[in-house]
Amino acid sequence: MEHSDRPSRRSRAWLIAVAVFVLLLLALLALEPTAPYLIVAISLILAAAIGVTMWALLRSRAERRAYEAQLTEWAAEKAVQAERLRIARDLHDLASHGLGLMTVRAATANLTDEHDEAERRQAFTDIERIGRETTTELRNMLTVLRTASDSPAPLHPAHSLTDLPRIIETAQSVGLTVTLKQGDLGDVSPGVQLTICSVVREALANTLRHAGHTRSDILIHRDDSGITVDVRDAGPVAGWSAENGTGNGLRGLRERVAVHGGTLTTGPTGRGFRLLAHIPDEVV
Repeated sequence: MEHSDRPSRRSRAWLIAVAVFVLLLLALLALEPTAPYLIVAISLILAAAIGVTMWALLRSRAERRAYEAQLTEWAAEKAVQAERLRIARDLHDLASHGLGLMTVRAATANLTDEHDEAERRQAFTDIERIGRETTTELRNMLTVLRTASDSPAPLHPAHSLTDLPRIIETAQSVGLTVTLKQGDLGDVSPGVQLTICSVVREALANTLRHAGHTRSDILIHRDDSGITVDVRDAGPVAGWSAENGTGNGLRGLRERVAVHGGTLTTGPTGRGFRLLAHIPDEVV
């Protein structure tokens, strides 16, 4: 909705009313000051002024109601669009992350010695576990989406900083070497905690897809301007064929970070790749 659609606080209607009143007053002054003409003129002016004023008020109220209705409709449309974007982003994160881990685990197993049956069996076990976990998370999300708004939904708790070890362990289970250095972050708001976990998970998933079972170093610290998440990998391992992505993951992650007024920077560094997120967050 454009700002110009908003009614200008009765200004147009009142300008018309004032103009009519002034014209009638000028007409009165032009008449001869005899009693009959004066009485008639005053009566006409009063009647016209009252009529125009009532018309202006009614028109202004109608414009205000129409504008408020348009504003309500616009806000509802924006809310629906935002919710659809959030659902699409969450579904992408779940499906892409799970399928990506399974693909990487299978590719890693193919790079091992063909006589290493123990490693192959472990790979099948890991792929099955990741598949079951991803399916369960998707089923939980679909259950929430299908639940009526007036019924209690079995919501899964949002990620917090306590989930970081599990996110890292999942990446390590498919062959990625991960180190984490985390400074004292103080009290972090729940929304920023969720975003930090999303940054780490997407960064590790990207490393696995594009570099295989390489090394990834994570640094998380706070300064006066907020929290910084810095994830760097060592580049692809020998023989690794990088998977071409759609870019939706990083695009969605950039939107998550931007919600908090933060920035996301990505790009190559040496042989590897770096993902740097800065998220403003006041100490609670």
